[in-house]
Amino acid sequence: MPDILQSILFFLAGGTVAGVLAGLLGVGGGIVIVPIVAFFLRSHGADPSAVMHVAIGTSLATIVVTSISSIRAHHRRGAVNWNTVRRLAPGIVVGTWIGAAVVDVLPSATLRMIFALFLLSVSVQMALGLQPAGQRQLPGTLGCSGAGALIGAVSGIVGIGGGSLTVPFLSWCNTPIRNAVATSAACGLPIALAGTLGFIITGWNAPLRPDGCLGYISLPAWLGIASASMLSAPLGAKLAHTLPTAVIKRIFAALLCLIGMKMLLS
Repeated sequence: MPDILQSILFFLAGGTVAGVLAGLLGVGGGIVIVPIVAFFLRSHGADPSAVMHVAIGTSLATIVVTSISSIRAHHRRGAVNWNTVRRLAPGIVVGTWIGAAVVDVLPSATLRMIFALFLLSVSVQMALGLQPAGQRQLPGTLGCSGAGALIGAVSGIVGIGGGSLTVPFLSWCNTPIRNAVATSAACGLPIALAGTLGFIITGWNAPLRPDGCLGYISLPAWLGIASASMLSAPLGAKLAHTLPTAVIKRIFAALLCLIGMKMLLS
């Protein structure tokens, strides 16, 4: 099988898995997409110094497409609190740009360790079902800007849409979980757009990038993963009503833990 066909099939399969898991478990696709792209690049001889940068940038670029599909579904149900999105978005954009700038100066090995530790923390949260209890109301403009900047910065560094950070924050601010998840999905779009732009700019003249990259965005990976995950996410959402998601979450948490440990030790 020609290499280009193998690559297309690999990214389509990876995008399908990411989309189903996102719809089934409510996890962001980034925690799946970053390891998938990193594994592909390493196995195809990409320079190790650029692997994590391209994996993180490509993950954010795919979230642009998948978040639009998710937002439309949540908006039709009236679950998105757009006022909250508007209050968080400015800080999110600035924070994500800061995250992209941080990634640009960190070595790939350090980024791998940061992402591995993030995976381990998500696996613990998912396995134990940890969610903060509502303690307060949504803060004012300054507080929302600060929270958005923190969410954006972390998301930009690890290549996620921010759901694992935004949902707990909104839950802590007494937002009902249905609205927290929908509003978090809407917040994922400014994260993805700002991150994509940031990684294109910071990686524009970066040396040793794999072929087919626009900045730190792998266009073949983006095309395959984004198209497949956008189509498969509704299937995951449908399966969520028929499969034992609590059990699947624990299994997936164990898988994330194994991937995180492997990335730490590799």
